[in-house]
Amino acid sequence: MTAARRPWWVRALVALAAAITAFHIFSTFLWIAPASGLRQLYPPGVLQGWMIPMFGQSWSVFAPEPINGDYRLQVRATVAEGGEERSTEWVDATAAEISMIQHNLTPPRAGIQSTELASRFKGAWDDLSTEQKDVAELGFYKGGDWEPRLRQALLAAGDTDEAREYLEIEHSTTAYATQVAYAAFGDQVVAVQFVVSRQNVVPFAQRHDAGAERPPVQPAPIGFRGPVEEPGQDRDNFTEVFREALEESGQ
Repeated sequence: MTAARRPWWVRALVALAAAITAFHIFSTFLWIAPASGLRQLYPPGVLQGWMIPMFGQSWSVFAPEPINGDYRLQVRATVAEGGEERSTEWVDATAAEISMIQHNLTPPRAGIQSTELASRFKGAWDDLSTEQKDVAELGFYKGGDWEPRLRQALLAAGDTDEAREYLEIEHSTTAYATQVAYAAFGDQVVAVQFVVSRQNVVPFAQRHDAGAERPPVQPAPIGFRGPVEEPGQDRDNFTEVFREALEESGQ
């Protein structure tokens, strides 16, 4: 007895699923493998667009250099109230996001945004020279040209690839911090400030010591910045989600 032939649309779906699976496996292989000419098989931006943010992979969870520290991003703002300006308290954006993924079988991608930004920012900040870090710690927020003035001052302290990369990640982090500030403090925000920090875990050799303590926190401080909003950011949606996370985290 001959088995019934599957409908054409079932066979088409199976073929499509197989093609997507093969594409994903090959893309993942290229993403985690050392850079090679095979990546040129993809048009510019396609491989990164497929892997990030949902499928990012790396070897950092394995020896010899596994993930060994926590990143944190905290935000405060200057707000206008009754004709005067005041600085707010700090809010811990990372703690708020962690509350979204703890004990959650289907954690949202939004639960790790601040951690990813903090990791990238701390790495870029560490690569700056002492003179460039001194510039970054100054406040740049007055007037519509504050960001060009920051760029000019930072590059004057050293026009390096590291400085230019830092400016890009600072811009992205400021845009995120701006959304946090609006969500936490309302629409009267006139300037934002964030601080990124990293704290390593107890060294492996001391893991069994009863009195072992984690190493000191390593901050990457910067001054106040003007608010930054990127096209496509939705302040209302961000506020709705983030305020609930703030309350859940006890802030």
